[in-house]
Amino acid sequence: MADLERKTLEAAATWFVQFNAGAVDDAERSAWQEWLQRDPAHARAWARVEKLQRQFGSLPGEVALPTLAGVQARRRAVLKFFALLLTGTAGALSFRELAPYESWLAEQRTGTGQRLEDGSQLDINTASAVDIHFDSQWRRLRLLQGEILVTTASDVGQRPFIVDTPQGRIRAHGTCFGVRCEGGQTRVGVLQSAVSVQPLRHPGPPLRLEAGQSVDFSDVLIGSPRSLVEGGEAWTRGMLSVVEWRLDDFIRELSRYRPGYLGCDPSVAGLRLSGAFAIDRTDTVLENLALSLPVRVRFLTRYWARVEPASTVG
Repeated sequence: MADLERKTLEAAATWFVQFNAGAVDDAERSAWQEWLQRDPAHARAWARVEKLQRQFGSLPGEVALPTLAGVQARRRAVLKFFALLLTGTAGALSFRELAPYESWLAEQRTGTGQRLEDGSQLDINTASAVDIHFDSQWRRLRLLQGEILVTTASDVGQRPFIVDTPQGRIRAHGTCFGVRCEGGQTRVGVLQSAVSVQPLRHPGPPLRLEAGQSVDFSDVLIGSPRSLVEGGEAWTRGMLSVVEWRLDDFIRELSRYRPGYLGCDPSVAGLRLSGAFAIDRTDTVLENLALSLPVRVRFLTRYWARVEPASTVG
């Protein structure tokens, strides 16, 4: 599915949860009407919402609840309803049978600073999910979605330390490294020592990646190693660090740390910015964009915002 269609369906799911969570004021209803009329794709997405609304009796409890407490509860509801929009049915849905959504059932989700039983350190970024499997032969993490940073500890039993993703396997060689999985690709960056990278269906030998290098790979192809982007692990310190990033790339990354919809108008997408931004203060980050760039941020609701040219009339 195209990224634009996914964003449209997620926006529709966000609106649905907004309406389902309680009373909606006139400003929010007007904002929804404006969103609905802006693009035919929005109307098609909402038609799919209405189709599912007629089947409320079989919707998962977290979605059908009349009230939802807190941002995290709302975000979980958005993700589950988004999944239903993707499948196009609200019937007897077994999430455990749907591979793209198995991350909801992961043992570990967003959180930082977790120490594993062998003494290794695991940091988990936002919107991430990972399973942990340690036994007598292996130390294994299974990253289902999102991003982690691992600092491995020495092991008395000398068990290999590996990270599996849907695209392949990373084997640590006494190291500190980051793994990010999204959009059908895995990115690995090595901060210390080295790792070996093996795509799931790649016939060649594993690629050894040294400290200061990163690489992207799919299940069948692996790219060429390149220099590790400085500050890529800043999220472990609550920061997003960028140097000469395109604005649309920055907004896409920032949206990972913000519930609901956050978009960027194509007319300002190519603007560049640099700096360090607190990821737990996304409202402040957005408000300050206008101080350095010719843009404004239009908020329709707390869960819907779009970066637009400063001259946009609305």
